[in-house]
Amino acid sequence: MSLLLDTSVGSLVGAAVGDALGGATETALPEQIRARFGGWVEGIVPPYHADWATARPLAPYHKGDGHITDDTLMTHALVRAYAAKRDHLDAYDVVDLLVPDLIERVVYIPDLERDGVTFHRLAAAERWLVTRLHHAHVDPREAGVGNIVNCGAAMYMAPVGIVNAGDPAGAYAEAVEIAGAHQHSYGREAAAVFAAAVAAAATPGATVEDVVAAALDLARDGTRAAIDAVVKEARSHHDWKAAIPALRAAVAPFDTVGEEYRSPGLGARRPSRLHSIEELPVAIGMLVVAGGEYRPAVLGAVNYGRDADSTATMAGAIAGALGGASAVPAEWAEAVATASRTDLVEPGRVLAAVAGEVFERDQIRFTRRAERFTGLTSGTRTGLRQAEAVPAQGSRAADGKPVR
Repeated sequence: MSLLLDTSVGSLVGAAVGDALGGATETALPEQIRARFGGWVEGIVPPYHADWATARPLAPYHKGDGHITDDTLMTHALVRAYAAKRDHLDAYDVVDLLVPDLIERVVYIPDLERDGVTFHRLAAAERWLVTRLHHAHVDPREAGVGNIVNCGAAMYMAPVGIVNAGDPAGAYAEAVEIAGAHQHSYGREAAAVFAAAVAAAATPGATVEDVVAAALDLARDGTRAAIDAVVKEARSHHDWKAAIPALRAAVAPFDTVGEEYRSPGLGARRPSRLHSIEELPVAIGMLVVAGGEYRPAVLGAVNYGRDADSTATMAGAIAGALGGASAVPAEWAEAVATASRTDLVEPGRVLAAVAGEVFERDQIRFTRRAERFTGLTSGTRTGLRQAEAVPAQGSRAADGKPVR
């Protein structure tokens, strides 16, 4: 297995497994998680609500028992968009490739336990894509404006990091472009920084410190401040259990949702240059606590609770890219694939092939530009008079008359 293939599979399988483990604890607080499961969650567990089908009528999902959620469904849909175009994506590709996949392609939806289109499993912030782009025909470069500001776009941006492996700045730029069709403000920023973190992790010999450096180098405004604060706190911890309250305290000033996660106030999820989503800084913080290792980073995210599936998805994607496929516990990956009736490995294989093709295209594009730029710096213009002899439009001749 090539290093690129191993990295791609590790990242996408790592993301899916984190998603599945975190689904069981999503929206619960750490003390509630321990009370429900009789201690810390150390692997795949049943749903938080035994009566999951009726406990939350607005979200009747069978989370837990190894079921992937919308995070992975969206990630795999983005992989299929890349597979269709076999090049970098932009906001218009979200309209042409991603949205049709969400509303037309039938897939198995594990936490609904049936086949259906992915749209049926999406939350309000993700259904926005279909409303704005498919029904309202909004300019895709601006469609994210007005949406709930959350981690909806960030949670599925790992493929952008793999396509731009080794180029965090390129991943950031591409994710900003794609995410503009879905999110705005710090939700869009988080999507770009997460993609950059994966791209940094997908570099031979990369460490968690390289991931942190890339994130801090590229992040802006409240997102950067939140990552910086959480990472500084994380450096003083080596046990994810003890780190949970400390990381929550560090990110709290930047989080708009508040301590009562299920009952956010009126200021929650509104655009701001001062704030940040919670999930990405905490995911990076848990990676620092874990020294980049997959298992403790994901378990820290799972037991942190709140938006646990998305936090664990991000931690899992980055740790999986750092360590490759073998970093993800095989017993977890096999159990999640079986329970979710989903091939977790194939999307990574497909994306690695696409990434190789995109790199070849990039090389051709850069070679062409290099030739042209070299011509600008070393060549001379022929077939035209010297520039100083050609009056600019609107200038005046020696007799004072305008030049036409």
